Amino acid sequence: MPKSRKKRKAPKRVLALPDLEQAKSAVLNTLTSKSGQRTYDHAITEFVEWYCSEPRLAFNRTVVLRYRISLEQRQYAPSTINLRLAAVRRIAYEAADSGLLSPELAAGIRRVKGVRRLGVRVGDWLAAEQGKRLLHATGSDTLRSKRNRAMLSLLIGCGLRRSELLGLTMNSIQLREEHWVIADLVGKGGHIRTVPLPFWVKKTVDSWTESAHIATGRVFRAINKAGRIWGDGMTPKVWEVVKDAAARGGIEKLAPHDLRHTCARLCHLAGGELDQIQFLLGHVSIQTTDRLQAEAPDCGERQNRNRACRRVLIRQKGQVRSSLGDYSLTIRRLTPQAIQERFCVYPVRRHLGHVHEPCGVFLAMKPRENGRRRFQK
Repeated sequence: MPKSRKKRKAPKRVLALPDLEQAKSAVLNTLTSKSGQRTYDHAITEFVEWYCSEPRLAFNRTVVLRYRISLEQRQYAPSTINLRLAAVRRIAYEAADSGLLSPELAAGIRRVKGVRRLGVRVGDWLAAEQGKRLLHATGSDTLRSKRNRAMLSLLIGCGLRRSELLGLTMNSIQLREEHWVIADLVGKGGHIRTVPLPFWVKKTVDSWTESAHIATGRVFRAINKAGRIWGDGMTPKVWEVVKDAAARGGIEKLAPHDLRHTCARLCHLAGGELDQIQFLLGHVSIQTTDRLQAEAPDCGERQNRNRACRRVLIRQKGQVRSSLGDYSLTIRRLTPQAIQERFCVYPVRRHLGHVHEPCGVFLAMKPRENGRRRFQK
């Protein structure tokens, strides 16, 4: 007897709500970070609401382009739009892997490009006086105020992320070579680093732990309405703590990550080198730290000198060397006046639409005088 041939079920072009929920659960199961799961959950939920609001849309490249246009019309930031598109690409990949979507449509969706980021947004940070005012605005010496003051001190003095702050344990605060540090701190992406703990930050943390009688486990705990410690941790309410202290201190539009920028700026103003700030903040690439320092105008002669030395190209013997080459350490010791005397300074600008934004300077060695170099290593 002839064998019966069953027709292979063709993949769908229009995904219903159950299919989208299945793909969403598959995407969230592949993520290990809780913050990443929370971010992708929010991004996918907003896309599903937009997708289901339109009548019978096919899940293809054209629809994703329409979604990107709708995000641009809401005047979202390029980083926010690119994050939403990354979540949509993951949905298409998981749907194609589960047989809910054809591989051709999934490949077309993954080819949708993100939005280009033109220029650098000026971040927000606090001056030293504003940081002191923020710490003093936590209120009276109650148990809750001591906890909030310790959290703000760690954000400003150590530059911790929100997840690093809430996951901090008592065992990680150790004494190494007569200096207090946060040892083996697991940061973003599983990267481990050791963060120095200033004395004034350690003092505020000790004031909180002694009042709360905390010796082991998580450093920060939840406090109920009666003003007592409840549980062995706390939910992510760092935003509320920072927002409440900023409102009391008369500071507008302050986010927890702005305190991380404040830590970097204060270290930079105190004379900290770029690689030291990179290690303190836990950046994988030094370009991230350099971009963070480039957001704010420099204050003082030392900051102007460091900015000029980080964005410099040296031409010698027909070769171009970067500022991190052999002459970078020598140039960093020079004042701006000495650089003007020994080099020909040419400003470098990049074209962004109708605006020419300065991005650095180009230094060319001046010719020799009396057989000697104007600049010696």
